[in-house]
Amino acid sequence: MTTATRTNGKTAAIRVLIADDHPIVRRGLREMLEEVPDISVEGEAGNAAEILDLARRREWDVLVLDLHFPDRSGLEVLHDLKIAHIDVPVLFLTVSSEEQFAIRALRAGAAGYLTKETAPEELVAAVRKVVSGGRYVSAAVAERIALHLDDETKRPIHESLSDREYEVFHMLASGRTPTQVAEALHLSVKTISTYRARILEKMGLSTNAELTVYAVRNGIVS
Repeated sequence: MTTATRTNGKTAAIRVLIADDHPIVRRGLREMLEEVPDISVEGEAGNAAEILDLARRREWDVLVLDLHFPDRSGLEVLHDLKIAHIDVPVLFLTVSSEEQFAIRALRAGAAGYLTKETAPEELVAAVRKVVSGGRYVSAAVAERIALHLDDETKRPIHESLSDREYEVFHMLASGRTPTQVAEALHLSVKTISTYRARILEKMGLSTNAELTVYAVRNGIVS
């Protein structure tokens, strides 16, 4: 278990790696966390390749990770870290509050899941909790997960989708065009069209409209 290092018998500052593809967000998180004496942001990454490189080169007490990156999703980054046997607690901090993302992240081994609406005090508490070996989800996310798991015996069709497929499905079902999804994920329109075809086939649907109807009926989008 990763813990904060000790120097001369005293606990050193928690070493944080921030990973988000928006420099302004990274700067805000750095300023927010470094207001606390026992936390030190010692690295930043803007894409999956940078995250893996920094994670391999030194030890970290916690990785604060976004869900969306140009080259890979945050969930894929988490899988990559596990495959590389890089033992660092991963705390997701994302705009996506939908419970499926949180469930997938926690099942994949994430230590925590928060939304970017989280207050600074809660983010600090979450960092400390996961570094100490615990798990952390916000009360709002926990409630949504609990409601979802109440009927775990009836697994919905969308749970058969891969993490990236689910990400594309969620965007298409929210009304975005393939071009808009491609721009958001920094992928080609052709790649998104391939994902769309695969999603429709797995879910037994034919059109984006049917994806949207399914998503609304299952409480995925409103």
